[in-house]
Amino acid sequence: MKRIHLSLLIVLSVFFVQCSSAGHKTGQDTPPRVKNVIVMIGDGMGVSQVYAGLTANKGSLHLEQCQFVGFSKTYSANNYITDSGAGGTAIACGTKTKNGAIGVDVDGKPVQSILEYAAAHGLSTGVVASCAVTHATPASFVAHQPSRKMEEEIAADFVNSDITVFIGGGKRYFDARSDNENLLDKLETKGFRVALNMDDVKKVTTGKLAGLVADEHPAPYPERGEFLPESVQAAINLLKNNEKGFFLMVEGSQIDWACHANEKDATVNEMLDFDRAIKVAFDYADQDPHTLVIITADHETGGMALTGGDLSTGEVEATYALTGHTAVMVPVFAYGAGAVAFAGIYQNTDIFTKMLNLYGFGTEK
Repeated sequence: MKRIHLSLLIVLSVFFVQCSSAGHKTGQDTPPRVKNVIVMIGDGMGVSQVYAGLTANKGSLHLEQCQFVGFSKTYSANNYITDSGAGGTAIACGTKTKNGAIGVDVDGKPVQSILEYAAAHGLSTGVVASCAVTHATPASFVAHQPSRKMEEEIAADFVNSDITVFIGGGKRYFDARSDNENLLDKLETKGFRVALNMDDVKKVTTGKLAGLVADEHPAPYPERGEFLPESVQAAINLLKNNEKGFFLMVEGSQIDWACHANEKDATVNEMLDFDRAIKVAFDYADQDPHTLVIITADHETGGMALTGGDLSTGEVEATYALTGHTAVMVPVFAYGAGAVAFAGIYQNTDIFTKMLNLYGFGTEK
């Protein structure tokens, strides 16, 4: 009996040591409370896209600093292969929905997003994307529409939301609309500073910001320059003013488009641009121990396969299986406070639930 008790004591001791060591990167015994969450979605980014970027960068990515890695299952409510509307809604709202739907369930009923939960609790909130902010993934965190194609209605949802900052393209859905309304004027009436280029975006460090830097989508990398990392920095500079905390969603949107086109070099360019934006988020998490950074994808695109390469020269050889999305699980990387919660294999909807619980809003779902 004594041997059993001793064995049990040893097992429990090992368990608690492991739990303690799985805390925040600072090594604290009690991990800090999560106050800020930065969710970074590489649209279409699977494991092959990540490793293509790593190879092209001669063996390293900022992404590798993540302590905890998991996988999410991406199928939608009506299809084995999701689209970005259903995939974005799953992450944003914790609900499996039909392909093409934005922020609604299978019956078309609006479902509250993690961004909306955060705003309701007094946190500042933001969206940054290297596409139109009205596009499927960013829209899923703010809007509630039966179809991702309803971009004018999605733009109106942005105006009527409690979001603090959004930066991306899509200006024409605000000021060149079929109903002749000028939503830029409405944004200004609601206290937003409207910035139409990055120089003006970077000048806004307090209050509310609508950064609409392209009529449709920002140019592919490298033509758009450092738009994505600079926009992440600009958003953080504004959001961090709120002592209660913030929520920020960042999308590396054009990884997906490069994979749809089966363009290897464009895939690598977009992946490395996304990784530089990740570094901006990590740098802030290193400054504020109450910050969690999550990097994932809504789905994989292209069935990308690496068929050769050279880590010393950065050469990447790749093929693609198709021009559409695939059904494979996608990686989830986590860094900072609460990161351990994202190890394992789970539904994409669980990302929402984990964020909700780490914020302390979990009992309300």
